[in-house]
Amino acid sequence: MGWRGPPGLVDSAPAKAIVVYRNGDAFFAGRRCVLSRRRAATFEALLDQLTEQVEVPFGVRRLFTPTRGHRVLELQALQAGGKYVAAGREPFKKLDYIHIVPRKPTKMRKLKEIKPVVHCDMIVPSRWQTFHRTSRHVNVFTNGRLFIPPVKIIIPKFTLTEWNSVLATIGEKVFPLGGVRKLFTMNGHLLDNSKDLQDNHFYVAAGLETFKYFPYWKSSKVPSEVQQKYTDIEKYSRRKKIEDSQGKEPHKYNISRKEQDSVFYAKEGKKKMLVDSLIPNGAGNVDFIIFNGR
Repeated sequence: MGWRGPPGLVDSAPAKAIVVYRNGDAFFAGRRCVLSRRRAATFEALLDQLTEQVEVPFGVRRLFTPTRGHRVLELQALQAGGKYVAAGREPFKKLDYIHIVPRKPTKMRKLKEIKPVVHCDMIVPSRWQTFHRTSRHVNVFTNGRLFIPPVKIIIPKFTLTEWNSVLATIGEKVFPLGGVRKLFTMNGHLLDNSKDLQDNHFYVAAGLETFKYFPYWKSSKVPSEVQQKYTDIEKYSRRKKIEDSQGKEPHKYNISRKEQDSVFYAKEGKKKMLVDSLIPNGAGNVDFIIFNGR
């Protein structure tokens, strides 16, 4: 027999199976969820797991008992085979959750998927096909706080329909001055729509202040390929600023000596004779006043 290590390091607690209802939903018959120590080691991790399994607007933030509405605050309070109500930030809504009868799904006509025509080479990106179908997992820095690691946040798919709801969800775990009002990429590009959010990407949350340019991508939490991408972007931007500050002269075409000697070639620095005005003299004739101009 092999050595299994000290008994204190082995978690022998069995997984718990509970039934979770949706707060205030009289037609949701509950969903059976299996809770394991490996996946839900903390109560916060449990709420994230329930957010993926029970579709609650703004995510699961509270857990209640179904009859009296007592709030559950720790993992140890959960009982195997127990029934609970998942809610967001709203208060408990009293219903007869235990006796909810599931509705039979109504038959809906299946819509045909619209595909690109054969002669068109249009390729639909995968993130467009899956938009609003799944939740988003994003990593968010706090604006100007370079040494605070990014926070991983799960944004439920129902929250993605409203951009203000997305910012509110991020604001529950990231705390810039004045709350989350803006979301940027790591190089300062402002986002204003859920369609720009990509799964497992890194962003910077800010309040009313402007974006603070720091090398957020150098954090050890950022994958190496993402670090290299933003490093290359930064090098290109820095090189372009140097070129612009030097004020390079515009490109001059190579003109042959023969063409430069031509009377049709406008030579640099050559003075032109300009006619200023026509002034009649006393004899009735007209005098031209000519002066040298540059």
